[in-house]
Amino acid sequence: MYVLVNDSIISEEEATLNITDLSVQRGYGIFDFLKTVAGKPIFLEDHLDRFYSSAEQMRLPVKPKRNELTGLLHALIEKNKLPESGVRITLTGGYSPDGFNIAAASNIIVTQQDFVINRDYEKSIGLMTYDYQRQFASAKTLDYLKAIWLQPVLKEKGADDILYHDNGVLRECPRANFFLINEKDEILTSKSNILKGVTRKHILKFSNQNFKIDERELTMDDLRHAKEAFISSTTKNILPVTTVDGRVLGDRTPGPVTRALMKEFDRYVYGDNEPETKSQEPRQFS
Repeated sequence: MYVLVNDSIISEEEATLNITDLSVQRGYGIFDFLKTVAGKPIFLEDHLDRFYSSAEQMRLPVKPKRNELTGLLHALIEKNKLPESGVRITLTGGYSPDGFNIAAASNIIVTQQDFVINRDYEKSIGLMTYDYQRQFASAKTLDYLKAIWLQPVLKEKGADDILYHDNGVLRECPRANFFLINEKDEILTSKSNILKGVTRKHILKFSNQNFKIDERELTMDDLRHAKEAFISSTTKNILPVTTVDGRVLGDRTPGPVTRALMKEFDRYVYGDNEPETKSQEPRQFS
């Protein structure tokens, strides 16, 4: 496999990062993660919008201009020749002179891996709620401390993922956005203090005569009265949620509104291609 380090495409084995990098010393940096379908990057412009926005929010300089980075991404994708894949763009704090201040130049690292999303309409997950508000919520940073720290608790509770709330106001999952379907068949997602995902952005476009979709402030009470729920992300597309804190939603299977939206979104991304049955989890966080 080939990777991009700053402006050079080299083999994965050759890639190195100096230990003085602020991502190593303090975990400071940002990233974005996109997928390719049939060798083509999906929603690339949206991911680049978020990447450059996250960099600006975290005061990280980005050396390549947008058109230059786009060219480098396409060159890497062409060289690796992976039709279905995940592409991660990481921007670090750079080689800090004192291990604390942002360096004058950041390091950019792009990796690609074989990755096929599980498009099984029957798959679902269970969530565990947790009171926590991510700092710099609108930037896609390297900070996943809380989510990783909670992994043993997830296993203990028999849940698959975490749903953050801030004093009862619903937010997001560590690596996905959250949606619920209420008694009016409205599809609702949290509005503020979240990372507004690229998949979430495109789901919101489906608000029409078939789907009523909106963003607003949601509470734990809204969650208690939800008929259905799902999460969305680049690596999951739309993934149904059938239990929250052990409470079953519906009949423990993906609900009719979620299923209908999944099928529409599937066609939106893949066209008429038949769903794959295999899946590989990405090696890096999304």
